Formats: sequence, structure tokens, C-alpha cells
Amino acid sequence: MRAEIITSGTELLLGETVDTNSSYIARCLRGIGVDLYYLHTVGDNESRMADMLTEALRRSDLIITTGGLGPTVDDVTRPAVARATERELVLMPDLLADIETFFARFSRRMTDNNRQQAFIPAGAIPIHNPVGTAPAFIVEDRRGIVICLPGVPREMEYLMQHEVLPYLRGKLGAPQIIKARTLRTCSIGESAVDHLVGDLEKLANPTVGLAAHSGQTDVRITAKAGSEAEADALIAEVEREIRARLGDAIFGTDKDTIEEVVARLLVEGDRSIVVVESNTDGRIGAKLRSAFEELGQAGRLVQAEMIPPPAEPLDAAAILEAARRCVGETDARIVLYVAGTGIEGEGIWGSAPGQTLIALAAGDWAVVRPFRYGGRDPHTQSWIFYRALDLLRRHLLGLSLEIA
Repeated sequence: MRAEIITSGTELLLGETVDTNSSYIARCLRGIGVDLYYLHTVGDNESRMADMLTEALRRSDLIITTGGLGPTVDDVTRPAVARATERELVLMPDLLADIETFFARFSRRMTDNNRQQAFIPAGAIPIHNPVGTAPAFIVEDRRGIVICLPGVPREMEYLMQHEVLPYLRGKLGAPQIIKARTLRTCSIGESAVDHLVGDLEKLANPTVGLAAHSGQTDVRITAKAGSEAEADALIAEVEREIRARLGDAIFGTDKDTIEEVVARLLVEGDRSIVVVESNTDGRIGAKLRSAFEELGQAGRLVQAEMIPPPAEPLDAAAILEAARRCVGETDARIVLYVAGTGIEGEGIWGSAPGQTLIALAAGDWAVVRPFRYGGRDPHTQSWIFYRALDLLRRHLLGLSLEIA
């Protein structure tokens, strides 16, 4: 079954409201093995909504809409679906009774415009909404199925779980699930990851896809199968191959973050840390502090200090000595010292990118690694953040500290 989602609301197009409904519905569809192919947002315009629905019915078996079922003039989903499926809107007395009961329950007066919420396309399957005033409905058209849900997340989620998913399971026949696993990498760019696993990205099942972030590239493995165990087996085979190719660049899976991974390693090794940073706006210390607090080990971060950017050119020997000095002056078992140059608003892509040195010191041991970028723009700061914590991760795991 090929599906697409259409969200309705000009507020979404204006950026005033973040669309969380689509991601929720997408996860629900994945859980029952429905392939989601398209996702669209349409403003509060009946003609454009009808055109989008007509186009969707040409290529998809299932369309789920959210929004546009309220009582106001700009709620256009009902008439748009009626137009796209060539049906009249008809009043459903039982839906109207539901709406009247809802208002009476809260001792509120129902205005005349709420009445229009009880109109749905002729022949549609009504979905009663016990948690709001907007009934939903299902149109089984000769070209495909259109399911219309309210835009209020609480109402949409309730109806999705209690009405829509049971309905879809009945249509699907043999159960299938879609399961995904994400391998998280850092200190390696998207193009480098693609070079190493590009042939696997051509697989049909499981599929392999990349998602790039500043300093981090995720490798997503998605399998479709008749059971969770079968999906896990499909994923495991591909995961083993990806791990063999990417090796130490993988720092975690699924929802792991680099700061959580590093914090766990420090706790497991009974180590405390001092963080000194000059061009990251205190991001490293702040993220590590939160990770330690989640573990109930806030005291592991002995000190987090921001220092002014050092003079250019950076002196590696001076940075190394400063890191060593911090070990002697504190109770920390290890020091992470990040010193970078460059001005705010400029960085990797700026005209004056600067430079960064990252030093680690523990006891009598110390190392410093240069990186070819600096600055204080968000993109650069993110790369420095990942590089610094990845260097620390590698040290804690006894891996090579040489990062391309």
C-alpha cells in the first residue's frame, strides 16, 4: 500500500506552527508496514486542497489528511475532499449529536458554525471523536482511500490509535512491519560515508539511507518484513557489513548522542573531567553537564570554563602545556582543552576561517591535534564539538587518535 500525508493549514506554510502530526502518522504507518511515499502541506484554500487530493489519488492507495475539519471559514478539508471525490456533503445527525453533547458536557453554548462539522462526503465512513468537536471520516473512493483527521495533535493521535490503525490493519491482510535502525557516525563527512557504503544504498530491502548534520552523519537501515524478528534479521546482516566498512567512525545507534556516549565511558572508567573551550560558546561543557546529570553523575564534570580566543597563530606547545597545567590544578582525571580562533559569524565557509587545536591531558600523558577550521558560526561550532568529543571518545576506548 502506497501512502501519502497532506497537512492543511496556512499557519504551517508561514512557519508559525511546527508540523508534528506528519511525523507521528509516518511512525504509525511504518509500524504496520505501509510505505509512505509523499508528504505535502497545503494552505487554507479549498481549490488547492482539492487539486492536491486529486493528484494524490492518481498515484497513492492511501491519503491521510490532518487539519481543516474545524468550524471556521478557513477549514476547507471537507468540501475539498467532496470535490476531489465527486460527492455531495451530507449532514450526519449522529455526528451532530456528538458535537452537541460535547458542548453540553462543558456547559458551553454551541454556535451555528459548529454544525458544519457534522457534514461529511456522501457515503463516507464517519469516525466519532470523543475527545474533540471535529469528527473524522474515511472515503473509500475507486482510486484509493482518503482518511481525514483533525489537526489538533491530541485528537489526531487518539483517533489514529483507536480508529485508523485498526481500520488499516483490516485492509492490509497479512501483517507487516517496517523497522529502522540508525548508526551514528562523526568526524567523517556524508560524501566519505557514501563512498564507503554507496552500493548498499541501492538495496531494495533493507534500504540504506544517509542523513547529514554538521559534524555527524547518520546511516539509516530500514527493513520491511512479516514480523519484528524477520526485520531484525534483515537489518542485522546489513548492519554488520556497514560496521565493517565504517569501523571506529560509528559512535552510537538510534537515539545515542556523542555527549551521552562520552559521559557513559567516563563514568564506567571512574574518571572526572575539566572542559576548557574558547570558540564554542560553552557548548561542550553544557552538553556534557546535561549528560552527566541524566546519569546522576553531575560531579564528574569538575569544571567547565570559557576562555578568550588565543592569539594567532595558535601555539600547539602552549595549548598542550595549558591542558597539562589544568590536570595539576584540579581534581580531574582528564582535561579536554579546545582553543580556536576566528570571529563570530565566520567559520568553515567564511573568508577568515581561523583554526582550532584540541588537546587532551591525563596524568603525565597529553596530546594535541590541529583541525583546519575555526570561527564561531553554528556550523563550525558543531564540527568542533563533534571533533573534540570524538577525540575524547577514541582516547577512552583506546582507539587511534588520528582523524582525517
